Amino acid sequence: MARIYLFKRFERFWHWAQAALIILMLITGFEVHGVYTLMGWQQAADLHTTAAWALIGLWLFAIFWHFTTGEWRQYIPTTDKIGAMMKYYAVGIFTRAPHPFHVTQDQKHNPLQRLVYLKIKLFILPLVWASGLLYLFYNDLGRSGSAFLSGLSLGAIALTHTAAAFMMLIFLIAHLYLATAGHTPLAHIKAMITGWSDTEAEPKSQLVD
Repeated sequence: MARIYLFKRFERFWHWAQAALIILMLITGFEVHGVYTLMGWQQAADLHTTAAWALIGLWLFAIFWHFTTGEWRQYIPTTDKIGAMMKYYAVGIFTRAPHPFHVTQDQKHNPLQRLVYLKIKLFILPLVWASGLLYLFYNDLGRSGSAFLSGLSLGAIALTHTAAAFMMLIFLIAHLYLATAGHTPLAHIKAMITGWSDTEAEPKSQLVD
């Protein structure tokens, strides 16, 4: 078992800040839709909008960071060991089979993680972003006579935004469950807090923040 420095400070900040903002948006968003009452509609709507702008700013900075550091390569899809990973998650995780993938500083995510994270970054997050902004500025765009809204009803935009929110909720639940699938239930969580991960793979180098 070797110990490698896997997640840099910004990665950890980005992960936890994004998680907090998404959870806040889910809580306030469902209240805006009338699922329950915690703080009142107006306060929930205001918090939802504030969290949305904060998340958009975080996303933009994260995109800049990923491309300037080369970390975007962590999300390039690969079919190597994807069958083994599917078998592990379907069966091996319940029989304590050895994990077929060992992380390194150059490969932090297994093949299935890469596919899921790429789908989130290229489809679900842009869908949340675009539908949310359209919903927020629908009246302003309508008053300006924007042809972009032709055939787009506010109800359809709201439904799309809600569907994207449910996709994020499903991912969050799965992510929380799989976060406990390390060699100990808290291993992955500790790695995202401290940056250090215990792995059977030998570290190639020790990167610093």
